[in-house]
Amino acid sequence: MIAELKEHSFTPLGEPRGYIQPHALQELWFHTGTACNLACPFCLEGSKPGDRRLDRITLADARPLIDEAVALGVAQFSFTGGEPFIVKDFVNILRYASTFRPCLVLTNGTEPLLKRRKQIETLRAQPNSIAFRVSIDYPDRDRHDAARGAGNFDLAWQGLAALHGMGFRISLARQMERGEDGAAVDAAFRDLAAARGVPPTHNLVKFPEFLTPGLHPQVPQLTESCMTKFQNEQTRRDFMCAFSKMVVKKNGRMRVYACTLVDDDESYDLGGTLGESLPKRVMLHHHRCYSCFAYGASCSEIHK
Repeated sequence: MIAELKEHSFTPLGEPRGYIQPHALQELWFHTGTACNLACPFCLEGSKPGDRRLDRITLADARPLIDEAVALGVAQFSFTGGEPFIVKDFVNILRYASTFRPCLVLTNGTEPLLKRRKQIETLRAQPNSIAFRVSIDYPDRDRHDAARGAGNFDLAWQGLAALHGMGFRISLARQMERGEDGAAVDAAFRDLAAARGVPPTHNLVKFPEFLTPGLHPQVPQLTESCMTKFQNEQTRRDFMCAFSKMVVKKNGRMRVYACTLVDDDESYDLGGTLGESLPKRVMLHHHRCYSCFAYGASCSEIHK
């Protein structure tokens, strides 16, 4: 690990590499595992049915880290996958976490969620709010279903409408394309939402292409100069890795990673507890760090 840290401290041209110095733990993410009911070819986690790259978590796994985060003053818990609702213990995990803090769940909104509607509805009585973000790639059924499978466009909208009908706050995640007319795409989504009985005012979160795990595309290197010339103190504090961490289960062990986008790189493993992870500087050497820098990408909704 020490050799890796030294290697990542400089770019291939020998310039000091850009970094983020974390300042808080406002949000703690849990990865529920890379198993999913869908097998989208573009999935940034490489998720698919039965996948084991990251293990499924249980309440027993999550409880100590939830407790530690609460003691450290965390403001929100967030959950991603894979598909969280295929994890047997997930509703129990969500019930426990929302006893202490508001929660956000990222889901594809399809069959696993719809099958658990009765369980999900019981979470309305929790002391803290639970919000859901459903992934709908394009405002076009054929394009969406080409990757996610026939029928999943309509199921995702059905999931969104069901969650809204239960009274939960909802948001939507979509794909961002180079050269797109972003305002027009957003308007198309809002028109679809209105037509399907979902208020069109909810947050639209846009993601560029992150590629699949383990790839190493050539992207511009982020140097210290980049982070001072094109960023300022406040914008650096708004990078997700400045105020959040993600917990994953790898090889049966719960580990804390720098953010939701870098769990395919073990140099971002910051330890087994939140306390040991918080002071550690995050070196911006992953290609997805450049996406955050260039596009303002963020999985979090805290600063939106």
